[in-house]
Amino acid sequence: MAKILITDDEPSIRTTLSQILEDEGHKTTVCESGEEAIAQIARDEFDLAILDLWLPGIDGLSVLERLKGSNAAPPVIVISGHGNIDAAVKATRLGAYDFLEKPLSLERVLLTVTHALNDQKLREQVRDLRREQVSLEELLIGESEPIRKLDQQIRSAAPSNSRVLITGENGSGKEIVARTLHRLSHRAEQAFIDVNCAAIPEELIESELFGHRKGAFTGAIDERKGKFELADGGTLFLDEIGDMSLKTQAKVLRVLQEQTFQRVGGQQTIRVDVRVIAATNKDLEAEIEAGNFRSDLYYRLNVIPIEVPPLRARGNDVIVLAEYFLRRFAAETGSPRKKLSAAAGGKLKTYPWPGNVRELRNVIERLAILVPGDTIDAEDIHLGTRSAVPAEIARDLTLKQARDEFEKQYILDRLREFGGNVSRTAKALGVERSNLHKKLQAYGIRR
Repeated sequence: MAKILITDDEPSIRTTLSQILEDEGHKTTVCESGEEAIAQIARDEFDLAILDLWLPGIDGLSVLERLKGSNAAPPVIVISGHGNIDAAVKATRLGAYDFLEKPLSLERVLLTVTHALNDQKLREQVRDLRREQVSLEELLIGESEPIRKLDQQIRSAAPSNSRVLITGENGSGKEIVARTLHRLSHRAEQAFIDVNCAAIPEELIESELFGHRKGAFTGAIDERKGKFELADGGTLFLDEIGDMSLKTQAKVLRVLQEQTFQRVGGQQTIRVDVRVIAATNKDLEAEIEAGNFRSDLYYRLNVIPIEVPPLRARGNDVIVLAEYFLRRFAAETGSPRKKLSAAAGGKLKTYPWPGNVRELRNVIERLAILVPGDTIDAEDIHLGTRSAVPAEIARDLTLKQARDEFEKQYILDRLREFGGNVSRTAKALGVERSNLHKKLQAYGIRR
C-alpha cells in the first residue's frame, strides 16, 4: 500500500482518482490547491504525488519546483487539461516522473502510478544496499582480533531465526551489524524495520510498535499498522532497547512469547512471524538490578549476544580505517588523495575515540576538506572537539562562520546516526522536520 497525494482543483477528478487508487489498495490524501499540497507534504511523507499544473494561487509548476528542492520529495506525476509540449518539457526538467493530459485515461493513470512506485522502490533498495555495503565495509575493515571475532559472530548468527542482542558504545556500528544479520539471513528479501526506542515519546511507542485503530486516541484519524506488523516475515530492529519503559517492555515480552498482539483500540488478534534484533549501549544487567529493565525480557532477547568492540580496542585498525576514509573521500569528490604523516597516524591511534568509527569518519572527512596541503600532520588534528578544524583555518573564521560550521557538523553527525532518515533526525534534534529540511538545503547537505 502506498500513500498518494492528489492535488487538483476539480472535485470530480480528485474523487475519481482517489476512488480508483484506493480500489487498488492505496491510501490517498486530496488537496485542491498548491498551498494545501505544500502544507501536506511538510506534515507527512508520501510515496507519490499526482499534481495538476493549473491551480488557483500557486500553480503546479511552482509546487513541483518547491517539492524537488526538498529531500523528502516523492515522485510526481503531472496532469493538465491545457497540456502542451512546452509545459511537458518544463515539468520534466523540473523532475516530474511523467506528464498525463486530460481527459485522463484511468488505465494509463494506474499503469503510470504502478511504474512510478516500482521505480521509486527500486531506487530506494539500491540506495540502501549501497549504504549498507559501504557501512559494513567500514565496520569490518581491519585485522585486529576483536574485529575478526565480530565478523565470525555475524556470519554464524545470521542464518538462524534466533533473537540477537547487540551491545556496544554509540557510533560503534550496532545498526550496521543488525542490517547485516538481516541481509545474510533467509529473510533478506523481506522487510527490515527499525525502531529507535529512545526517539519515540512514551505516549506514542505502543502505537508505533503495534499500530492503532481509527479513533483509538486523539489524533488517530485513520487506521495504522505498527512496526511488528510491517516487519511480518522479516526482521524488526529495536534500537536503544534499554530506553524502553517498563510498561512497553511487558507488552513486547508478550509478543515475543506468543507472536500475537492487538492494535491500540482494536479487538482483532494479529499473528506475525518476526525475527527481533535488539541493540543497546547500556549495561542491561545493571539496569535490571536498578529496576529499570525486565529480566524476563532480557533473557528473551539475549539468545545470541554480540558485542561490537569500541574503536580504541582495535589497535592499528584506526590507521587502516583512516586511510580507507581518505581514499573513499578522494574517489567520491575527484580530489587528490591526502596522506597521513607518521605523527598524525600516531595521534589518531592513541586518541580514545568516544564517538568510535562514526567520529573517526567525520574527523577524517573534515580534515580532507580543510587541510590545505596534500599531507595531514599531527598539528592539523585537533581531537576532543566536534569541529576538528585546523588551527590556521579556525583563526580565520568569524563567530557566525564558526557557529555555522559547528551546526552543520552536528546535523551531519546526527543525520548519519539515523542512517539519513530526516524524520528521525528531526525528532532527535527536537525540531520540526520542515525546519531541518531548510537547514539541510542551506548547508548543501544531501542525505
